[in-house]
Amino acid sequence: MNLSDVCARYLREAGIGTVFGYPGDPSVGFLEALRTEGHDFVLARREGTAGLMAEAAGMLTGKPGVCLSTLGPGSTNLVNAVANAWLDRVPMIALSGQIDTKRAPTFTHQVVDQRALFAPVSKWAAEVAPNTVGHVLRKAHRTAMAPRPGPVHLTMHADHVTAEAQDDAILVPPTETAASVLIHSGTMPERRIAEARRPLILFGISAMQDGCGEQIVALADRIGAAIVAGPMAKGTVSEDHPRFAGTLDMACQAPMWDFLKSADLVICAGFDAVELIKPWSVTAPVIHIDRVPNTDQIYAAETEMTGPIGPILAMLADAVPESDGWPEKDIAAHRDALRADFDSGRVSGALNPSDVIRVARDVLPADTIASVDVGSHKLLVGQGWRPSGPRRFLMTNGLSSMGFSLPAGIAAKHLMPDAPVVSFMGDGGLAMVQGELRLAASLKLGLKVVVFVDNSLNRIELKQMARQVPSTGTVIEETAIVPLAVSMGCHGVMADTESALQDALSTDTGDVPLVIGARIDPAQYAAQF
Repeated sequence: MNLSDVCARYLREAGIGTVFGYPGDPSVGFLEALRTEGHDFVLARREGTAGLMAEAAGMLTGKPGVCLSTLGPGSTNLVNAVANAWLDRVPMIALSGQIDTKRAPTFTHQVVDQRALFAPVSKWAAEVAPNTVGHVLRKAHRTAMAPRPGPVHLTMHADHVTAEAQDDAILVPPTETAASVLIHSGTMPERRIAEARRPLILFGISAMQDGCGEQIVALADRIGAAIVAGPMAKGTVSEDHPRFAGTLDMACQAPMWDFLKSADLVICAGFDAVELIKPWSVTAPVIHIDRVPNTDQIYAAETEMTGPIGPILAMLADAVPESDGWPEKDIAAHRDALRADFDSGRVSGALNPSDVIRVARDVLPADTIASVDVGSHKLLVGQGWRPSGPRRFLMTNGLSSMGFSLPAGIAAKHLMPDAPVVSFMGDGGLAMVQGELRLAASLKLGLKVVVFVDNSLNRIELKQMARQVPSTGTVIEETAIVPLAVSMGCHGVMADTESALQDALSTDTGDVPLVIGARIDPAQYAAQF
């Protein structure tokens, strides 16, 4: 086998069947290896969106998403998506072609130091060579999956791509960590939990990745804890559970932080502080439970328990006495107040951002996979959308890169064609990635794309308003949604009322994507944020 054959076969043995990318000259041999090994290659319209599709694949499957770029501008375009996966804690293997090794030390055209470029935003940056390919792939795979998961970047030189591989052993390493060592430090957690009268479990990305919903609920029911979600972990615990109290740092920030501050103990179960938008201001003692120590120190934890999260939670549930804890009626009253706050600032007679979310939630099937972009609408979707389970809500809340939602929705519908998929995005995010609509149409992906149309970069405009300065540099000229959609092979419709939005979302377009321009009144954002 040559180097590319080994790479393609390794990915297949690792259970990875799709590669997203935009190839170049050094990639020709690798593309042929992917074809002969039966891989699905998805040609995105630029390297950055290919990387976001790969990130979404990692979110959905729990396996590394794989993306490909060429050298020079291809690799520099890919950096943003790799950084996104880095701060979103998503496993990824990013591959970039490079000039042949003979010319690499002295040639300058399209040559950048890719290892130096990707090292700050990846867990490992390395080169693949014929005499190291098997070993490097194993290390890349295991590194990407190890806590905290993240991206690795591999460079393939043009003269190596089809060179005979000396290191051709395909040995896929185990990627699960055994439930073994637990490290305790500080106050014994059993005693602290038994003393708590208003305990709260705040769960996050790692708890979702470990599939800990059952154990979170069991511990909460035993000690009477309220349950709060980190945004990217939504769906891990059903939001219909009577102890579920909302999502942190999305819309309704003030009541959520007030609720958190009223707890007398916070158990951070796989919660990653990368998702925090506001500074940590809770004074109650914290128990940190995660696969990694609390090295960020965004919050101070008096006790750390490091190891597999689910078994730790189960152990605590067995070790602590049963307690009434936080009265369910108080949590229910908080949820009622949260729902009222979610609708604050609504403008009568207009289509409001919260209306769009409520209508979509009511019309679309309960098991819909939703992706959401970055902007004011993200904060409302992050609080108001109710996913049916884990890995069915795709959000970037680490790096938080605009333009994420459409590529993520495309990846979701491509990998899970039988699932209903909706992508929420603003008109600013659409402007960045609208070319990918043509890809969605060519792949016959019948997803729905809901665009919040307000013709502005609202998050920045609100900050300008807060400083009492004129809105400058925030206007997005109106996009003709319907002609744009049609030109890309999609269906398009505009909606400026709830009934029109209901009709649009109820439309079955088969395998043709539907782009819905929801013309909103952005005044509600000012009241919300």
